[in-house]
Amino acid sequence: MAENHQLWGGRFTAEPSKYVQAFGASIDFDQKMAAEDLIGSLAHVAMLKKTGILKADEADQITTGLHQLQTKLAAGELHFSIENEDIHLNLEKLLTDLIGPVAGKLHTARSRNDQVAVDMHLYLKKHLNKILPLIKQLQETVVKKAADNVETLMPGYTHMQHAQPISYAHYLLAYFEMFRRDYDRFEFNLKHTDMSPLGAAALAGTTFPTDRDYTAEQLGFGAVYQNSLDAVSDRDFILEFLSNCAQLMMHLSRFCEEIVLWDSQEFHYLEMDDTYSTGSSIMPQKKNPDMAELIRGKTGRVYGDLMGLLTVMKGLPLAYNKDFQEDKEGMFDAVTTVEQSLTVFNGMLGTLKVQKEQMAYATTHDFANATELADYLASKGLPFRQAHELVGELVLKCLKEHKYLKDVSLADYQAISPLIQEDIYLALDPKTAVERRNSLGGTGFKQIKRQIAAAKALLKMD
Repeated sequence: MAENHQLWGGRFTAEPSKYVQAFGASIDFDQKMAAEDLIGSLAHVAMLKKTGILKADEADQITTGLHQLQTKLAAGELHFSIENEDIHLNLEKLLTDLIGPVAGKLHTARSRNDQVAVDMHLYLKKHLNKILPLIKQLQETVVKKAADNVETLMPGYTHMQHAQPISYAHYLLAYFEMFRRDYDRFEFNLKHTDMSPLGAAALAGTTFPTDRDYTAEQLGFGAVYQNSLDAVSDRDFILEFLSNCAQLMMHLSRFCEEIVLWDSQEFHYLEMDDTYSTGSSIMPQKKNPDMAELIRGKTGRVYGDLMGLLTVMKGLPLAYNKDFQEDKEGMFDAVTTVEQSLTVFNGMLGTLKVQKEQMAYATTHDFANATELADYLASKGLPFRQAHELVGELVLKCLKEHKYLKDVSLADYQAISPLIQEDIYLALDPKTAVERRNSLGGTGFKQIKRQIAAAKALLKMD
């Protein structure tokens, strides 16, 4: 009769086929959590020693072996195998090779179910604390760019049509607010990630006198799961993370879409720095905004990471199921994608050249000041709906005559309405139009300066 040499093989009389082993193994990707697995094991053995579950000399042997594995891991000297399935069994086998059978006592009062959960909590907590500063750095770049462009005028758009003139700083600060909400969401995500499932064992807890609060303290967690079933089957903290990543990438993608448009010859509002552009293999004149396009494209894969895990989770009974093996690759992918995208986007935005003259030109060769004329008439007592109709008719007339509102003579204006006086040309000037919009949160220069000051204070507080 064939034997099963797996660490869990006592109940089995045969080994799984090689292709079954390969299909079921997760070591190709969960080795990313090797450092976290060793940290979790060190906390667990410290607890086993403290509570007397293990003898002190046994615990010390295991601790020494785990430290040796940490050193080897840092030096790139650990080699993992598919035969040992996952990072947990691989490290246990390597520990056994180092210190002998006493290594098997490390798994006392612990299951791979709570072991993998603690690894993921540690891994994601570490990367949340990397992502939050990256978002803050991007916010700082946005604010700096805004402070340099308070009086840079550009057309504001709705339906991708010129709507009203705005300040470019006002536009940038809209993204600051989006990234502010992103920061808040990731920060809240930390609350549910900063929890220890260690000690929940397979699903029902353990008969050993463990101290879960102690292991949580050793691992730097702020709280402990209060239900062992929930502890091993909860992936909400990862779903929150992926949802937050999807929203952040959506904001970056919208920003990138406008950069790609405005870097084009048709707009020429912005010019991408050479360090964030690429050329064509056949067209020598090309300067392509590839990094913006790539971030825009990578948004789709993060959406996929979220939808993948939501779909895995939707029908799972409590507690652990092998389906959970599919919870890691999407998390790893989203971590890498978001960290890289934030870093690249921040550098790209910081080096963007703003073509102020071209932006300003666009605000004087359109009808974005039509609302100013309607507001002007309304301020003189004409009902706004009537004013709106008069201005619409005038715009149509100007289009037919190939001219703009600034080109209409005073006599023609007064033929439309005697309410219009010579000050109409000042009212129609794009700078005046922008400067006067000082309602709370508006594009007026005073409001923008207030928003910038508030943003700087917020960043300083964070």
